[in-house]
Amino acid sequence: MKKIQILGTGCPKCRKLAENAEAAAKELGIEYEIEKVTQLNDIMQMGVMMTPALAIDGEVKITGKAAPPDDIKAMLA
Repeated sequence: MKKIQILGTGCPKCRKLAENAEAAAKELGIEYEIEKVTQLNDIMQMGVMMTPALAIDGEVKITGKAAPPDDIKAMLA
């Protein structure tokens, strides 16, 4: 099971990134869990200075943008 983390305070871009990540995981048909990390201290501990950010299995993959589902699928595959 993939652990997908959305790092951000809940801004529109953060919500879009969460939607895109969920769509990508569903299209791939993989088991996944989405966690929203909203506390600034937790986000900074992961080394992220720009939100939104996406982490997969604890590894930060994208920062500062809401990547499209196709980009996220490549990271999940």
